[in-house]
Amino acid sequence: MGRLAPLSEEPINEENEGYNNNSNPKKCLQSWRNWNWIKTHFSLVLNKKSNLKILLSVLGCPLFPVPVHPNILPLNEVSSSAQYIIQHFRAATGCRKLEGTVKNVFTTGKVTMDVVDELGSAGGSVNLEKGCFVMWQMVPDKWQIELVLGGQKVVAGSNGAIAWRHTPWLGVHAAKGGVRPLRRALQGLDPLAVSSVFCAAQYMGEKEISGMDCFVLKLSAEQKDLVERSDSKAEMIKHAIFGYFSQRSGLLVYLGDSYLTRIQAPGSHPTYWETTMSTKIEDYRIVDGVMIAHAGSSTTLITRFGDNLKAGPSITRLEESWTIDDVAFYVKGLSLDCFIPPQELQRDCSSDDELGWRSHA
Repeated sequence: MGRLAPLSEEPINEENEGYNNNSNPKKCLQSWRNWNWIKTHFSLVLNKKSNLKILLSVLGCPLFPVPVHPNILPLNEVSSSAQYIIQHFRAATGCRKLEGTVKNVFTTGKVTMDVVDELGSAGGSVNLEKGCFVMWQMVPDKWQIELVLGGQKVVAGSNGAIAWRHTPWLGVHAAKGGVRPLRRALQGLDPLAVSSVFCAAQYMGEKEISGMDCFVLKLSAEQKDLVERSDSKAEMIKHAIFGYFSQRSGLLVYLGDSYLTRIQAPGSHPTYWETTMSTKIEDYRIVDGVMIAHAGSSTTLITRFGDNLKAGPSITRLEESWTIDDVAFYVKGLSLDCFIPPQELQRDCSSDDELGWRSHA
């Protein structure tokens, strides 16, 4: 696999607003190499004109911190608390019946997103945006999502070997590191993926959240994966996620994850960015005998701190709520060809020597 452009899960540079679907992809992707771009890229969290881009970049299609584990232990081989909790979840959702029979899933829904000014300021909520999305999945690791918000569209996908994203302002760019599932799919929409990723989780005990007694499971990205997602200017320090499973129903009712990035230009003090996302998952309904979450909401805090910030840490809050309109299993006509990466990405793979991006296995 050639060297590919990194996929950002952070806000996007206002300078690239002029880029569109017909722009030169090499010109878009080359900007990733410029430190001044990276510095401006992160500072846009505080730029109200970039609210739509922040929402689409951070909330639109973030990736889960760990890949899907293909093997699930049978009930009589459960050997840990986490695996016992997951077996309870599988029984509660009825997702066992999907194994070996359902190869793909189709989902449509609506979203509402908003940027809130820095915490402690008097600005309050601004620019509420409404949109919709459509998502296709093919077992076990192929997926694609199209999300439209405020007249802008973000498309992301995975063919099982590489994950990529297309935005109007950057064109096509690829994810660093190995293939990971779409976080949105694990927000109660894909119980098989939930059980696959959390079967290897660490049991953290019990906690009450949103008035429910829950079992807590934790997953963390491995160090080698964090290294693959870093470069000379931006270091990914951690990425962990907690899943909260109701003790009463066995369902996944809450997700909370955070990732910390260290940004430093040569000769300057480092700046740290921590993004935390808390997601409430609710309104489970039966679809073809399987319990699927049909609504939820997320609150994301983006915190910037470091010795070079004289005013102290700054915090911006993003909010999202969503509802699911339709879920269908085994869509006829959905083939592997539907998950082929865009041609622009394939062309850029062949020009790795010129662009100098990190190689991906």
